[in-house]
Amino acid sequence: MLTPILQFGTSRFLQAHADLFVSEALERGEALGPIAVVQTTDNPSSHARVTALAAGGGYPVRIRGRQNGQIIDTEQRCTGIRAAYHAGRDWAVLRRMITGEVEVILSNTGDAGYALHPADGPSLLLPGADAPRSFPAKLLVLLHDRWQAGAPPLSVFPCELISRNGDTLRGIVQNLALTWGAAAGFRAWLAESCRWANSLVDRIVSEPIEPVGAVAEPYALWAIEAQAGLTLPCRHPALQIVPDLAVIERLKLHLLNLGHTYLADGWLRQARAAGETVFQAMETPTIRTDLEAMWTEEVLPIFAAWGLGAEATAYLADVRDRFLNPFLKHRLADIAQNHADKRLRRLAPLVAAAENLGLTLPQPRLRAVLG
Repeated sequence: MLTPILQFGTSRFLQAHADLFVSEALERGEALGPIAVVQTTDNPSSHARVTALAAGGGYPVRIRGRQNGQIIDTEQRCTGIRAAYHAGRDWAVLRRMITGEVEVILSNTGDAGYALHPADGPSLLLPGADAPRSFPAKLLVLLHDRWQAGAPPLSVFPCELISRNGDTLRGIVQNLALTWGAAAGFRAWLAESCRWANSLVDRIVSEPIEPVGAVAEPYALWAIEAQAGLTLPCRHPALQIVPDLAVIERLKLHLLNLGHTYLADGWLRQARAAGETVFQAMETPTIRTDLEAMWTEEVLPIFAAWGLGAEATAYLADVRDRFLNPFLKHRLADIAQNHADKRLRRLAPLVAAAENLGLTLPQPRLRAVLG
């Protein structure tokens, strides 16, 4: 069976995010086709996942949380992944695949996924060479094979939590191609013909189901910045094509992330129970009332002044559902890590914005947290 979507990374996040979206879209005839996943590390848990995926039959995804005020606790089977490979063992197979059936590449390779490896070099472009160590070098070799074969350019969708992830990955691969002395025609093809999507992904995937599968909240977002020529892996309600990711990044930072930091600040100041969770805080009337007042009186007016009042109100409704998830043990102690830096990034721009916009907005709660 042809697999037009090639995915690097076997994380439980992708299992309950992009892989699930493709699976659901396949059932409606709204996906390019199934996915082939590639294990890029020698991690034993990743190996167990790839072995289970290669056996076929799909895997469970349990959705637990609150949506539109209602409790959700359901399980579904994800069947979008139809092939599974190990990069080192199956590199020759992957090099053949890339010259034909693949149209889209997805990735979620972890915090160090874009790091280069000193052992990788231009000899890896030669036929029969071993797999490169780093993900950018793997991608470079595969795209070089595709260019040499005269196959059409493809679309790359990084899902790593890196700002401007498509631009960032393209820059790394382009620089590596230059360092390796790749042909100018190939470098131009990389930069001008292939499509590198900037995206923002959001879904809390709280725990794995062994050997493969995941538990996730109902909320899910895959925001992709529009550009001409993108080949999408699927159509799905959670997949949104937006003109500019900056709006969604601003909503997330100054409503969801800010809400977390505000709750954590109160927890620290009041020296409350060490194991207190976001849900428990939201279930405490005085804490909930204070949080809602902060959002309503000190944050939403800024979004209204930015011309994003309706978007912020709708986004905040989702944030409330996420904070009121009774199944999610999101500890305020964890959120409070790096608190000083988070306060500055999440709160200070709103105080500055109120002043710059000329708003009469005292913002006493935000100012108290900033100190």
